[in-house]
Amino acid sequence: MKWNRLLGAWRKALRRGARSGGEGGESLAGRQPTPIYVPARALVGIVAIVIVAVALFLYAAPTVPVVALGGMALAIVLSFPVRALSHFMPRPLAILVTVLGLLGLITLALFYLVPLLIQQLRDLVVQVPIIANGVNRLLLDLIDFLNERQLLPSSDPEEFGRNLVNDLFDRAQSLTENVLRGLVGFIPRAFGFGVALFGVLFVGVYLLADVRMVKAAYLRTAPRSYRRDARDLWNAFGESLSRYLGGLATVVVIQGALAATALYLLDVPYAILLGAWVSATAIIPYLGAFIGGIPAVIVAAVFEDASPTIESTTTRVILVIVVYTLIQQFEGNFLTPRIQGNALHVHPILVLLAVIGGGEMAGLAGVVFAVPAVAVLRVFFDFLRVRLKTKPE
Repeated sequence: MKWNRLLGAWRKALRRGARSGGEGGESLAGRQPTPIYVPARALVGIVAIVIVAVALFLYAAPTVPVVALGGMALAIVLSFPVRALSHFMPRPLAILVTVLGLLGLITLALFYLVPLLIQQLRDLVVQVPIIANGVNRLLLDLIDFLNERQLLPSSDPEEFGRNLVNDLFDRAQSLTENVLRGLVGFIPRAFGFGVALFGVLFVGVYLLADVRMVKAAYLRTAPRSYRRDARDLWNAFGESLSRYLGGLATVVVIQGALAATALYLLDVPYAILLGAWVSATAIIPYLGAFIGGIPAVIVAAVFEDASPTIESTTTRVILVIVVYTLIQQFEGNFLTPRIQGNALHVHPILVLLAVIGGGEMAGLAGVVFAVPAVAVLRVFFDFLRVRLKTKPE
């Protein structure tokens, strides 16, 4: 009997401890966290140290911001097909189909397009002396033409032509050496590119799959009274950037395919490589079409046997110029208005000035990111323009 009383008392003590522990746990979880008071200057110093540490980390590891920004851009671009497929299937299945399609395109590019581009680039590098000789011949003919009409800036046409040709050969040699040096270091760069590509895909797919959780976390950071405005800002950013980036990707692919097909039909060598160059330069608004057409015109002018069905070099060059002009007009008057629509809502003059300013401040990276920066600033401007008010006195 005594043993039973002791066992009962022990059980009651355990139940009492469990109840007190549960109540304590509930009160511990429900109470407000204990504040840690620091002076205002110390708080500012802590924030400054954190910002400096993050900046140093990003400077020491430049691949991290590239992967983050690339993943965000990829998620925005893929939101177009996911949104379209979501009308016919559940969203997770739409994401799976879109990602599988993207992986298929990447596999096709790695096993077919990239080796073909490398082969054509290697052949083009080998032909650089021939191209330089052809350009030299054209320049000499041009110098004679200008000399007969007394339009040369120098009184000695031979010296002027010699200096121009020497400068041309120096630049061609430097370009050849840089390309060969880049091909030598292709393997380690390819490994780094593969790691960065995997990171971009991982970040993009993760953001695409968990966009609602990311949006909820973003809204929780805003004060309760401003959460509706924060949601409007999120939607404005998503609509503007997704329309611009998705439309840009489509326009770039179409321009490159049209250029490669036209050059192939004209029997211009390295048509696929020159088409890929058009796609790369098409990212630059207004100026990209002219930059992309320069190598094609040079190749068409130098390789006389490029098109046996066209009798003269002049005719071949004119046809290439006409083709690139038509592609540029088709892009500017049909593709971009139909595909991208009014994604920017910015005057073309401001876009051109932004591209020039971005190039002066950050080189090629500034040129590439000038238009997305304008899109972001435009969204901020529209958001603040209707909300910033002055307090009545």
